[in-house]
Amino acid sequence: MKIPILNISQFKKHSHRNDVYINTFSNHIKRNKNLINKPHSHNFYLCVLFTKGTGIHEIDFNSYTITPGKIFFLKPGQTHFWKFKTQPEGYIFFHSQEFYELAFLEHTLQAFPFYYSYQNPPVLDSTEEKAEDLQRLFKNLHSEYLQNNVLRELKIVNLINHIYIDLTRMYILDTDFEEVKFNSYSRIIESLETLVNIHFQEEKFPKFYAEKLNISTKHLNRVVKKTINKTTSQLIAERTILEAKRLMVHSQDSLTTISHTLNFSDYAYFSKFFKSKTGLTPLNFRKKYFD
Repeated sequence: MKIPILNISQFKKHSHRNDVYINTFSNHIKRNKNLINKPHSHNFYLCVLFTKGTGIHEIDFNSYTITPGKIFFLKPGQTHFWKFKTQPEGYIFFHSQEFYELAFLEHTLQAFPFYYSYQNPPVLDSTEEKAEDLQRLFKNLHSEYLQNNVLRELKIVNLINHIYIDLTRMYILDTDFEEVKFNSYSRIIESLETLVNIHFQEEKFPKFYAEKLNISTKHLNRVVKKTINKTTSQLIAERTILEAKRLMVHSQDSLTTISHTLNFSDYAYFSKFFKSKTGLTPLNFRKKYFD
């Protein structure tokens, strides 16, 4: 059983475009409760601003508190679900990569730090002085989406770009992300993450990725250590563990089947590997998660 992957068209009843969606959050969860009432992933980029409500947002097994002023970002493939304590309000929008990048050919979504790397937190806590301006921008975006004015789509993509720029400035306020993003090491990390996402099930050793990147294994390890303070093997193992957790929680497959899916020679080896990284056996993790 695979983790459900939702696409934009599933959220839209009638539209001539299937690559962008904008709504108030309260209307979104009311209208789509049958789609989002269990953990799922998407094939699009998502941004949500909460203006009211509390709860928990779990993204790839990391839990984040939901409070007014919080902004969350999701990249394609990430698994998440919401668990609310009080009624949420705010705004949500999502779009395909093409919708944004066809309008900005020389500027990709990976230029924004919250979409650049899985190592960067998918959440931002807006300050009180910025919250009102952000809410106004999201409200204008939603209003434009509901209209059928001349140059509507151009206005929408420019408003999204405006929001992303303002959020980026807030996101990097205390960190020199500009220096990190544009140096050669970070470009290698970006390519490495892409390769790991494609090949982690079959290839679990740094040598394969170094060869794909046309650099030595030693240099690749130096780049990863310098940029995110991890080893290449650690990065590959983390991606493998994440997929194992996803399959254990979001599928009915046996643990033996999951170990074979991830290309481990046998379940005993998989169990030992999983416990060494998480402190729990696969069976204990599955039980603990549902308890």
